[in-house]
Amino acid sequence: MALSRRQRRSAFRTGQYVLLLVIVIVLALLADWSKIGKAFFDLDVAAKQFPDVITVALKNTVIFTALGFALGLGLGLLLALMRLSSVGPYRWFARGYIEFFRGLPALLIFLAVGIGVPTAFNTQLPRNVAIMLALGIVSSAYMAETIRAGIQAVPRGQIEAARSLGMSPARTMITVVIPQAFRIILPPLANELIMLTKDSSLAFLLGTTPAQQELAQFSRQALLEAKGLTPIVVAGLCYLVITIPLSILQQRLEKKYGAGVPGGGTV
Repeated sequence: MALSRRQRRSAFRTGQYVLLLVIVIVLALLADWSKIGKAFFDLDVAAKQFPDVITVALKNTVIFTALGFALGLGLGLLLALMRLSSVGPYRWFARGYIEFFRGLPALLIFLAVGIGVPTAFNTQLPRNVAIMLALGIVSSAYMAETIRAGIQAVPRGQIEAARSLGMSPARTMITVVIPQAFRIILPPLANELIMLTKDSSLAFLLGTTPAQQELAQFSRQALLEAKGLTPIVVAGLCYLVITIPLSILQQRLEKKYGAGVPGGGTV
């Protein structure tokens, strides 16, 4: 007897579950769990990472991310307003900046800020300032497009109503448009913060001391002293401590304010 469309879908779905279960069982039987445990989950090696992995590495990662995000958000807002300006040179500069820095890998930007700028201007930037500049430049180009899309998504009637009340264009933008735009773009901004957290791992390119290590550099240094990959696992868990709450926040913001605005991206 021929199966109905619903029955065929149910049978196909059941078959996929069975296939997945078989693959998991086969892999579990073939794996050498003693070697896996020693290589990735050595508790003695993991214990040696604490408390420095929290008090130094995780703390520095959070600081670097916060500095870069603050600068990126400020620059992104400025670039978005320039992108929407009626003054041609402002629009051209903002568009050139956005396209240029969205097209470059974050690694090159870190090298340019950490090596190129000091060489060109015969100066030495403080390490935290250099990291903030690099992360801010990386994120600002993406945030600018997200903010611009959010501003353009504000209903035109809101602007006309504010102007009819006698508000100047600048006051309308600051008090009416931008607050509403940020409600729209909060989800993609949260996603940008997650990406920036991972980009902070490039801070090692600017040189480091033990007290300045972030999670990636800390785990690389610990890896040289350990026989397995447990330090990488510990660092990965610390990253998840940051990114999972941010992901949950992003999902809640999407439910509250909508799906967000396209325009954010990864580096």
